[in-house]
Amino acid sequence: MPLALLALAIAAFGIGTTEFVMMGLLPNVADDLGTSVPTAGHLVSAYAIGVVVGAPLLTALGTRVPRKRMLLALMGLFTLGNLASALAPGYETLLAGRFLAGLPHGAFFGLGAVVATRLVAPERRARAVASMFLGLTVATIVGVPLGTLLGQHLGWRSTFLVVTAIGLIAMAALARLIPQLSEESRPRLRQEVRELRRPQVLLAMATTIVGMASIFAVYTYLSSMMTKVTGFSDSAMTLVLALFGVGMTLGALIGGPLADRALRPTLYGALTGLTAMLGLFHFTAEHKATALASVVLIGMAGFLACTPLQVLVMEKASAAPTLAASSTQSAFNIANAFGAWAAGAAVSAGWGWTAPATVAAVLAGGGLVIAVAAGLLDRARPDRSESRVVATGERAVLEDVHTS
Repeated sequence: MPLALLALAIAAFGIGTTEFVMMGLLPNVADDLGTSVPTAGHLVSAYAIGVVVGAPLLTALGTRVPRKRMLLALMGLFTLGNLASALAPGYETLLAGRFLAGLPHGAFFGLGAVVATRLVAPERRARAVASMFLGLTVATIVGVPLGTLLGQHLGWRSTFLVVTAIGLIAMAALARLIPQLSEESRPRLRQEVRELRRPQVLLAMATTIVGMASIFAVYTYLSSMMTKVTGFSDSAMTLVLALFGVGMTLGALIGGPLADRALRPTLYGALTGLTAMLGLFHFTAEHKATALASVVLIGMAGFLACTPLQVLVMEKASAAPTLAASSTQSAFNIANAFGAWAAGAAVSAGWGWTAPATVAAVLAGGGLVIAVAAGLLDRARPDRSESRVVATGERAVLEDVHTS
């Protein structure tokens, strides 16, 4: 794999750390700023809203900007948002800093996915995308636990200062390792938006929202399930969350090569496995050994589905890959909010602390149904006009292939 993918992975590591570390720092932030933990929880929502808003907006604004320059600008905005968070004098300014840090998230991953596929041969594109997202999964194993530990001992501001430093390192790596890619034949914004409305693209987005909501439904309440049902202590939660990250990393490593060989079957298999594991988690959560094994397998199955979903959207909107890929990140964050809300509603209804696993299994099954329906539609009604990208070296020529 090209060394340039390392630069994208470093950036993904920083983004993943700042996205998830706030969940572990909420009590510290609440105490320091004199607010409640539920109110501090809005800082997580502020970042997610920034992702949803920023993904299409910044992608649209950067349509005519050279890709390498745009990657650096997005990483610069991310770094500025984390610095603003570290220096925020109060709750409102920290809220603004979190929103600012979230703005470039989707656009960066969308553009980064396109750049990653340009750096490798067509048959290795899923592996290239998975390599970038590997930085995100490693963040859940290393960045988030260490960031939480640092914030608990040296104050939450120190965590965001470290993430700021990671952002600067990522910018240096991007500037040094990412080559100047050809900017010929890039689609106009109107064409990108038109491609985004194609049925297969919308179905892939729906699969992402419904299917991936299952992961966030169970992840949001994982600590509560492990302490109240399984019997782990609060201090053991760092290990449990790290094991979930190990599963995600395994999913990323396995998912890339499998998706390159068989895109849709990999997606079907991942969602089937995810549905089964979440359904069983209602029972396996009762015992520590089976609970820990389930945590790893759920994380693995969940992230095994992420790479084929990202590549599928880019494939079905191949004349608008950047906007499509960045919009997928918005879909993931909508899934985050939807999954957490659905699981929370089940707990509030008195269904017990294993209810998030049951809700998650239903959501994963729903994602599988949508994915299979999209596959059947693809066979029954192939698009009349398909677009494909043919890459030669660093030059990409966009061809429209019309079928009668």
